[in-house]
Amino acid sequence: MFPLISLHVNNGKTRACAAFAIAWPWYAEHVANETSTNNAKEFGFKTGDVIQEWMWDDDVDEDIRESIADITGTDLEDEDYDGPVDGAILWWRDGDDEDTLSDTIVDASTPLEEGAALWVITPKPGREGAASSFTINNAAKAAGMNCAANKTLSRNWNGIKLNQFGNGEH
Repeated sequence: MFPLISLHVNNGKTRACAAFAIAWPWYAEHVANETSTNNAKEFGFKTGDVIQEWMWDDDVDEDIRESIADITGTDLEDEDYDGPVDGAILWWRDGDDEDTLSDTIVDASTPLEEGAALWVITPKPGREGAASSFTINNAAKAAGMNCAANKTLSRNWNGIKLNQFGNGEH
């Protein structure tokens, strides 16, 4: 654990910045992973849930994937899984075709159990592959869904929960 530093504001921002620069390697290693774990709980998945993963690539956040697997106690299923699922995650990057996103949302929502969550995970704004919320919203609408919630999942990834029209959260 990183030792606590007592800051006395004698020199204003300079001391705070210096302390943060010293703490950054610890913060990046520990807090970012903790953020992934804590926010993975916000997916709403629980022990025993079967979660299907769509559009995996080597740039995905493995901490998010591992956190979901830890919560559910099962490995994520790939796109070829043909049984019913309790939730789905879809990794989306800008530059992929919007029509493909709509089609993939339809494919990912088809095996979902009643009330199951579908999350589109995309790089945060300013990161390579960041998709606009406008693109995701349009694709969701074309697939018969709406954007219900936005969550920060890690330092580099955001999640957008989709619901079928008429199944919004109250």
